[in-house]
Amino acid sequence: MLEIRNLTILVNGRYIIKDLSLTLNKGDKLAIIGEEGNGKSTLLKTILSMCDYGETEGTINLKGNRIGYLEQVISEDNLNKKVYDYLFSSEEDYYNKISELYKYLELFNLEDEILEQRIMSLSGGEKVKVNILKLLLEKFDILFLDEPTNDLDIETLEWLEKFINSTSKPIVYVSHDESLLSNTANMILHLEQIKGKTDCRYTLLKIDYDTYVSKRLRMIDKQRQIAKNEKRNFIKKQEKLRQVMQKVEYQQNTISRSDPHGARLLKKKMHSLKSQERKLDDTTLTELPDVEEGINFFFEDVQVPKTKVVLNLDLKELKIDNKVLSKNIKLEVVGNIHLCIVGKNGVGKSTLIKIIYEQLKSREDIKVGYMPQNYDDVLNNYEYVLDFIAPSNYKDDITRARMYLGNMKFTREEMTGKIKDLSNGTKAKLFLMKLVLDKCNVLVLDEPTRNVSPLSNPVIRKVLREFSGTIISVSHDRKYIEEVVDSLYLLTIDGLKKIDYVKE
Repeated sequence: MLEIRNLTILVNGRYIIKDLSLTLNKGDKLAIIGEEGNGKSTLLKTILSMCDYGETEGTINLKGNRIGYLEQVISEDNLNKKVYDYLFSSEEDYYNKISELYKYLELFNLEDEILEQRIMSLSGGEKVKVNILKLLLEKFDILFLDEPTNDLDIETLEWLEKFINSTSKPIVYVSHDESLLSNTANMILHLEQIKGKTDCRYTLLKIDYDTYVSKRLRMIDKQRQIAKNEKRNFIKKQEKLRQVMQKVEYQQNTISRSDPHGARLLKKKMHSLKSQERKLDDTTLTELPDVEEGINFFFEDVQVPKTKVVLNLDLKELKIDNKVLSKNIKLEVVGNIHLCIVGKNGVGKSTLIKIIYEQLKSREDIKVGYMPQNYDDVLNNYEYVLDFIAPSNYKDDITRARMYLGNMKFTREEMTGKIKDLSNGTKAKLFLMKLVLDKCNVLVLDEPTRNVSPLSNPVIRKVLREFSGTIISVSHDRKYIEEVVDSLYLLTIDGLKKIDYVKE
């Protein structure tokens, strides 16, 4: 249904794809993975002839199929539209699709009143639902989804998984949600930047995500072990040969002139040893695997006493403008608890987490760090990366910031560049580094893992799990909830309710 042959994409003098060939058939669920900035969205847009930057070679044959594309964000042109006008081209179009429409509204837990709302007034999750709804109503042959899980509540995530698995339509998607990848993908396309981000490589396999990850790790470990063993044996041979040569050289320097025959034998032996030395060639050794390294960071030891009251919230109403989202919200947080708030889209989780941050940020007895859902809410106040990460502008602070950013795999250009040029995933890592450098002991996090690659997310979850301070968060990431969280709350119209659950 889709055929790509020898596709090469060059962006700003950097290759992101070389000679990619793939065929997509019915039932294929192709997940594109890779670190931030490796060209996943660019590849989707190139296939759809929507990429207005970069140079492209190769052939793309859609074979007459209609492709539906779910972008990461709804365009500015559509934000002021009512949902009804965004979904339907005419009244006739609406009546032709009315039965399908109400079926999906029910599946998505959306009230029909949403049709009269303007898109800009919707929550992040509601916007994603509306975008998916538009795709389903159009009945495309192939679906391209760019981060379809961003901001979706857990109930809709589970529905999306069932939909992907049940449809015979080929689906190509970029996602950072490891649960979605594990539960749905049957093909993996992994884009990597190698050789210090001066070259690229892709891996395309028709296997599930978990098998791919374990197979890749085993391959890397095996190649690394072989390379180390061969290098060790090579060094041993070099050392042994060097010792023999030193011995022969000593004998040559001390042999008596009255023994010309012995001198000739030693000279011949040295000639043979030098010949062996020339044949010792380390270029034939197995190389260490050239893989894109993962991120590496940690929090310095911070403490919050277990009995300390970090938050005592008593909120009569939670509302946006004049709309009441929830009421009678009570929440007490003590000590080094790792707390997460879940709930349906539009119930006000991000609004609540902002209120919590506002209440805590001026406290002098704790050091609070904040990671918003919309990074630009904070980052728009800064032009350059170092303005945000090292605002003192002291040389030592800048040096330390650069070291930490390097551990997060920022390039030199990204470290010194403008924030507006960073991808969302790179901005997420920037916020994490800010929390570390500021030595925060209370973290207020809105979806901390959602824009980071599935190969880096395990590191982030491990660091947050081991964080010895307090975490107050909102997340729909099921692996984050399972691995990091020890206190889970559900936000509804009637307030917060603690959920008893058993961590696996």
